[in-house]
Amino acid sequence: MLFGRRTKNPIRIADKGVTEWKYTTCGYCSTGCSIEVGLDNDGRAVATRGVAGADVNRGKLCIKGIFEHELFESSGRGTVPLVRDSRLQDFSESDWDGALDRVAGEIGRIQGAYGRDAFAIISTGQIMTEEFYTLGKLARGVIGTNNYDGNTTLCMASAVSGYKRSFGSDGPPGCYEDFDHTECLLAFGSNLPEQHPIIFWRLKMALEQRKFPVIVVDPRVTMFAQMADLHLAITPGTDVVLLNSLAHVILKEGLHDEAYIEAHTSGHAGFRALVEQYDPVSAAKICGIDEDTIRNVARLYAKAGAAMTIWTMGINQSTHGSDGVVAINNLNLITGNIGKPGGTSLSITGQCNAMGTREWSSASGLPGYRYLEYEQDRNDIAAFWGIDAEFFPKKRGMAMTDILPAIETGQIKGLWLVATNPMTSMPNTPRIRKTLEKLEFLVVQDAYRDVETNEYSHVYLPAAVWAEKQGVFTNTERRVNLINSVIRPHAESKSDFWIFTEMAKRFADGRKLPPFPATPEGAFEEMKQLSKGRMLDYSGMSYQLLEQQRGVQWPCAEAAATGTPRLYSDGKFQHGDGRAKLIPLPFVDNNERPDDDYPFWFNSGRVVEHFHTRTRTGKLGNLNKFSPTPYMEMNPDAARELGIAHGSYVRLTSRRGDAVVLVQLTQRVPRDMVFVPFHFHECVNRLTLGLLDPYSRQPAFKQCAVRIEAAADQHAAAQRNKAARTF
Repeated sequence: MLFGRRTKNPIRIADKGVTEWKYTTCGYCSTGCSIEVGLDNDGRAVATRGVAGADVNRGKLCIKGIFEHELFESSGRGTVPLVRDSRLQDFSESDWDGALDRVAGEIGRIQGAYGRDAFAIISTGQIMTEEFYTLGKLARGVIGTNNYDGNTTLCMASAVSGYKRSFGSDGPPGCYEDFDHTECLLAFGSNLPEQHPIIFWRLKMALEQRKFPVIVVDPRVTMFAQMADLHLAITPGTDVVLLNSLAHVILKEGLHDEAYIEAHTSGHAGFRALVEQYDPVSAAKICGIDEDTIRNVARLYAKAGAAMTIWTMGINQSTHGSDGVVAINNLNLITGNIGKPGGTSLSITGQCNAMGTREWSSASGLPGYRYLEYEQDRNDIAAFWGIDAEFFPKKRGMAMTDILPAIETGQIKGLWLVATNPMTSMPNTPRIRKTLEKLEFLVVQDAYRDVETNEYSHVYLPAAVWAEKQGVFTNTERRVNLINSVIRPHAESKSDFWIFTEMAKRFADGRKLPPFPATPEGAFEEMKQLSKGRMLDYSGMSYQLLEQQRGVQWPCAEAAATGTPRLYSDGKFQHGDGRAKLIPLPFVDNNERPDDDYPFWFNSGRVVEHFHTRTRTGKLGNLNKFSPTPYMEMNPDAARELGIAHGSYVRLTSRRGDAVVLVQLTQRVPRDMVFVPFHFHECVNRLTLGLLDPYSRQPAFKQCAVRIEAAADQHAAAQRNKAARTF
């Protein structure tokens, strides 16, 4: 196929020999793009394309989605279960029965010797919702540990906590269609062009239809900041100060929606008293945004007919990320921008199915946004599963970020990791290494044998990837999307659903166990029953409807033609009084800050070519070709003072560790800051502080202090840098 001029440099698209296209959903970020995978005559996946009729992506894909079919045969895939007695030994191959018997036996031994909660489970945001539901049933209703969480604590816990505090429940209230209606967009700590390119494309399409102001709040000049009408280069960790000051101006100048506040919120007297302290003159000295800009942004936002705020990790991965989310919700509540077209607080989620684990995994409670703390919720799930309600704990146990330190103190003796890689994803890597060495038993369940954490495991269970199995994901806008099995699982790997149901059989010791459906669709039917009449109603959905409509947004009640784009359009919230809460938020400044010994802010984030810890994208040549190595953005003026040249290697040192990186000089970062993509093993998280948010227990990856020195031996530094990215 040819495009462009036929006589000069035509664009040639190679014929991949596709004989069949199969529908599924992308398994990378939370955008929820509908895709088709092309198979050749031999049944091999050879191409990927976007689905034009899908509302989310309308035929578009980012670079990761374009090459997603290469994952099926990428290097490092697990082929058979592996076992060993000690991490110092070599693995031996095992059959599935032997490996699962070993895991079940070790769980029983540890719980028998130390108590039920001495064995912990940490899951992911990247398996099917039916698999999350089944794992939750296994963890809560069979194994019975209360120390069970997901790695979504590292990326979305502050959004969850903030939504619960403000609205009474998790669940993003808005949708992508809000870009088509908004009259002002405020983005906090979000670099959409690299984090979520298709969502950014949706925004660009809206801007082509009509102009509205785009305001980006970010300490770095990101790609998003470069195209914004206003870029607010905020001092790291001071988002709450800026948001309180915006609210101060809006209330002071009478720009708020008094009728909405009176009808739909509580706590406004205390909130007004708190923000009275955050006048723009005082706030400017803390957050680094001048007072006139604060007033201008407040007026733009409040005077817009509809205004929306989006955010990603720049808010969530902060020392007080939950407060930042609540402050965003406060801003939208006082301006009446919740539940209407173009007016919303929309968290842009990271992992493909972080929403699915929030809804159905039972990690933070019980299925369907139910709470362990509520007796009725415990009784309802116990009755549905056919078990004794007293088997459930009466409050949530440890989050992921508390489970790992509990290994150090001996509270946790065994751990099951499902599709998560804390050796790369957790802050303070040297500490995590020592922590994992203390476990009596570690099982790693992952599609890839060569994940760094598997160096410390006793059993490895090879799992199928993404479209080697069937189920659903929920995307950022609550759209439930269908994933079809495109090809059979690689070698002897199995779906996570199969692994969880097989494990459950090994606990049939005379105690009444909950039933486990034989298929993912059977689990989906259970979820529909448990959601009926609740906010996240799935009861009107079916696999057939999801494929036909290219995804359906919940709530979708029984007999409904389709889903619902927005929550809270009726002004009724999930708190007991039906109102949203306006919550006063004093600024607590307990961040690590630059000083004489460590004079630079350290910031991290994504690049468009890679996903999270590169477990997948690090295997694909076309993605590594464009982003092959870790690097550090540094201001040229700061580099000149330290005698550091563009393209040289430096040693970054924090109070926790050090890393060697390649220097890229750019004015995108201020003089007192550096930026490093977080994807590369043995780099970013050797340095990060990881101070935990008091509400969400999410670590602060974004604010800490480092010093910089030129690497004495540039050749050795280059070799170390190369080794750090090699799988």
